[in-house]
Amino acid sequence: MATMKAAYIERTGGPEVIQYGDLPRPAPRGSEVLVRVRAVAVNPIDTYIRNGANYWELPKPFIVGCDLAGEIEAVGPEARRFRVGDRVWGSNQGLLGRQGTFAEFCSPDECWLYPTPPDVDDATAAASALVGITAHLGLFREARIQAGETVFVNGGSGGVGSMVVQMAKAAGARVIATAGGPEKAKACRELGADLAIDYRSESVADAARPFAPLGANVYWETTRDPDFDRIIPLLADRGRILLMAGRDARPPFPVGPFYVKGCSLRGFVMFKATADEQRSAADALNGWLAERRIRPKIDRRMRLAEAAEAHRLQEENTLRKSGTLAGKIVLVP
Repeated sequence: MATMKAAYIERTGGPEVIQYGDLPRPAPRGSEVLVRVRAVAVNPIDTYIRNGANYWELPKPFIVGCDLAGEIEAVGPEARRFRVGDRVWGSNQGLLGRQGTFAEFCSPDECWLYPTPPDVDDATAAASALVGITAHLGLFREARIQAGETVFVNGGSGGVGSMVVQMAKAAGARVIATAGGPEKAKACRELGADLAIDYRSESVADAARPFAPLGANVYWETTRDPDFDRIIPLLADRGRILLMAGRDARPPFPVGPFYVKGCSLRGFVMFKATADEQRSAADALNGWLAERRIRPKIDRRMRLAEAAEAHRLQEENTLRKSGTLAGKIVLVP
């Protein structure tokens, strides 16, 4: 039996439960394809699942990871979208009971894969996957942003936030972004933010008011603990709030100011979007990547064998807010 190197777990727990070693190489069935993986990226949800979040039953052993980029090595008997040798990227693996991507080979269903534009490298494609699809679903399916609107991104230098900043600008919006520290604020401006606010050294409300005196039309919250008493005064009438994190959050909610402004609140998770919805987002993302209008922020690149350390770094930033990452961690086999 052919084998491959993979980062996997046999039980849930901290980053130390991730093993790196040999597992059987998958064979594509039905409409699956076999991808030789060239790059993967770490997402916060990867760490939650590894740590025991009981969202669904996991395969045993379970290969961690959602995102991948690489090339088609073989196709299943019912696969029609791709041919051997095609370069592809994708996400939505390691979710809903599917095997993950942190391995030399992966066999996703072809419906979760998209062609990689010719001039886009594998690291860029992998780093764009989950965060790019999430940003597009939130801005266009949920918020229905329009050119000329003001979008406020709370956390504009992170994985999702940096994609939201760029997509909102590409759609013709005015963008306000917050970040923790002058370097991260500078990064937000380089991504296209019209106003970048260092929340560590200045009042967010005071800085935002002159730029958007009527408030923001869309407020994107990237953190796990939204503060609605702070958010709602920043919104315009009929403003829309987007939530993409905070499963365990139970914050106070100021009902009065919210309904008087006629605001709306939308929560969503990327992996519950249909394959067609995700493909529509991926098609748009591919166009922007090919035109170099959007680029993911890659903080560092590591070897696949360092998956446990990559999870530790991601967890320190997501859960303990260490601030040592400004973008994605990409790993290569």
